[in-house]
Amino acid sequence: MAITPVWRDPALPVPVRVRALMSEMTLPEKVAQLGSSWPHDTPGTDGVVSQVAPLEAAMTSGVPYETDAAVGLGHITRVYGTAPVTPAAGGERLRRFQEFLTRETRLGIPAIAHEECLTGVTTLGATVYPAPIAWGAAFDPGLVERLGAAIGRDLRALGVHQGLAPLLDVVRDYRWGRVEETCGEDPYLVGALGAAYVRGLQSQGIIATLKHFAGYSASRAGRNHAPVSMGPREFADVILPSFETAVREGGARSVMNSYSDIDGQPAATNGWLLTECLRENWGFRGTVVSDYGSVAFVHSMHKVAADLGDAARLTLTAGLDVELPAAVAYPRLTALVERGEVPVALVDRALERVLTQKAELGLLDAGWAPAPTPVDLDSAANRALAAELAEQSVILLANPRGLLPVRPDARLTVIGPVADDPHCLFGCYSYPNHVLLRQGDATLGVDAESLLGAARRVFGDVAYVPGCEVATDDGTGIPAAVAAAAGAGIVLLTVGDRAGLFGHGTCGEGCDAQTLALPGVQGALVEAVLATGTPVILLVVSGRPYALGAYAGRAAAIVQAFMPGEEGAGAVMRVLTGAVNPSGKLPVGIPSAIGGQPTTYLAPPLGLASQGISNVNPGPLYPFGYGLSYTSFELGDFAVDRDDLPVDGEVGVSVTVRNTGARAGAEVVQLYLGDEVAQVTRPVKQLLGFAKVRLDPGQSARVRFRVHADRTAFTGRDPATRLVEPGWIALSVGTSSEDVLLGRRIEIVGEVRDVTRGRVLTTPVTVDWLAEVDV
Repeated sequence: MAITPVWRDPALPVPVRVRALMSEMTLPEKVAQLGSSWPHDTPGTDGVVSQVAPLEAAMTSGVPYETDAAVGLGHITRVYGTAPVTPAAGGERLRRFQEFLTRETRLGIPAIAHEECLTGVTTLGATVYPAPIAWGAAFDPGLVERLGAAIGRDLRALGVHQGLAPLLDVVRDYRWGRVEETCGEDPYLVGALGAAYVRGLQSQGIIATLKHFAGYSASRAGRNHAPVSMGPREFADVILPSFETAVREGGARSVMNSYSDIDGQPAATNGWLLTECLRENWGFRGTVVSDYGSVAFVHSMHKVAADLGDAARLTLTAGLDVELPAAVAYPRLTALVERGEVPVALVDRALERVLTQKAELGLLDAGWAPAPTPVDLDSAANRALAAELAEQSVILLANPRGLLPVRPDARLTVIGPVADDPHCLFGCYSYPNHVLLRQGDATLGVDAESLLGAARRVFGDVAYVPGCEVATDDGTGIPAAVAAAAGAGIVLLTVGDRAGLFGHGTCGEGCDAQTLALPGVQGALVEAVLATGTPVILLVVSGRPYALGAYAGRAAAIVQAFMPGEEGAGAVMRVLTGAVNPSGKLPVGIPSAIGGQPTTYLAPPLGLASQGISNVNPGPLYPFGYGLSYTSFELGDFAVDRDDLPVDGEVGVSVTVRNTGARAGAEVVQLYLGDEVAQVTRPVKQLLGFAKVRLDPGQSARVRFRVHADRTAFTGRDPATRLVEPGWIALSVGTSSEDVLLGRRIEIVGEVRDVTRGRVLTTPVTVDWLAEVDV
């Protein structure tokens, strides 16, 4: 009778099981656990061939799955989301791949299956939720946590163990194509929403993966994979805090390195970043996985490694545990260890982390078997959640004439290239745009209404003229659009983006912008339609902010929707007609001019308006945190509960928000910090906390923030030290970063305090609803 190995016993502590398994493994078996296989590139194994990205040859092994997996495997890459396969077919492929490992390898250890899941499970027929930039606009961590849990449930049913999301990148340049994958330009907002998504996803037993650690969003000129020119203080105070929050507050169990090189050092080889900062300072205990191909890129693109073996040595030493999407460089570790060029202890360090997660996932248990289960990936509950998030994210930017909300009996004409294409509602990493369009398949795989379809459902048989395409320079359709606008009662003018990959979109990965002008000839279309004098509702559906200064004073209303997903058209129409009161706030600023940007609100004095020293004003047309409503709100009774703040103490800040209008709505109360004098330049203002408060007409609520002194910390003259410095600060509340209405100066007292490790990261907030008052 066969004896069950110790490491198969789930009753034993995980460390005991992992050490027992490691003691039984040969060196090649150990190294195999640090790699993955991407079976899509092997015709004959599964019949599927697909080209996903440039430089893909550097990311794949080029051998059959059975060869990759001969002595074991750490991960299986994207069975569901690489090429058009049904969930049932993908599940069957995954079952076969896992059974090969459990039956045909000596130790029988299953692999961790991972998949993209940023806007929902990246597979055919799965709900396409709003893109993360819309999460930022919603300003609602609880809603994002529910989103993460819903996605996690679907991944679990498919037999997937690890999701490659969320992004914790903080926007620094609006021209960067992946702005739509971020939650915005403020590290506190990004960290709060990213941690919420992590908690939701991991509540379902799925490992969340933080991307891209770190600096990726600050690439030079907003160009994908460009170097990052950034000093250590900005890196520490703007780029890292969102990741730290998702690790320490969200409990993230995996981190993916950035492709970037920062001041000449690739993130993949940066031991300070991947080990000292992440593990020693923040207490991270999970796995670091490579962004696809980034280990090989250390040799082929960054040119800091002599060959693939050298790249494997440098990245493993720095703290990168698993090479994705396929084992191209890490298999060379076996020979390097045997020659004494790499200590086996480094292999064991990474191996222990991988096997610990496998034990926690149940993959080492006796009797484990792959069992994907049938699931409705686009259920009514999923769609309701997608609709709720889309509704909460729509932003009313301007309504000077009170044209909105529009009555359903209005004589509406729809113009613009975004109106009749549901793909324009989806982010780059949605399955329809990420996979189907790349295959030349314009179908969606889900039931998604276009904006035009939603308008006709609400307003009847409205006329429609596209005027132009999203990205081309063909303006021959503009005269027809002008004629239609001239005869209309109201024009709904729809402009914006169509997300894609590597130049096949106007935003998305590898789809960077040279300026912040609307793509193609959409700007000319807007100018021509506005010139007719017909009232125009300018609806921008995009993945990045575009310069709207030329149109702001002439449009009757302006509405911004950031990639609102498959329920986005209906959500937008409900906002336009008043069935939903808009409550979205800008997670990024909207620039005025196409070239006076890019900048973000989080800047020191010289980064903002310079009092005539420069003729270029980088200030936004609409600032971070801004958004209007169909009702009105009033802030009052601002209070701070002490006159000074000890360097290790906390202060209470409270304010009353009241709905002074005639209908229910929601306001985002925002708390900002200003540091009057510091040893290094500091942002003029930065977000300390926020609360989205829903109020009936006449109702008030008391919003209370608890601000620890650690929340004022910054990186001082010594770039390795974060400190709380005594001195005067300003605490203020408002409804955007520019509409700061109430505030007070207080003094931080005591000696300079080092908070490099373990500082308080969050600002707790409570809301107490008060009695309703007649209005």
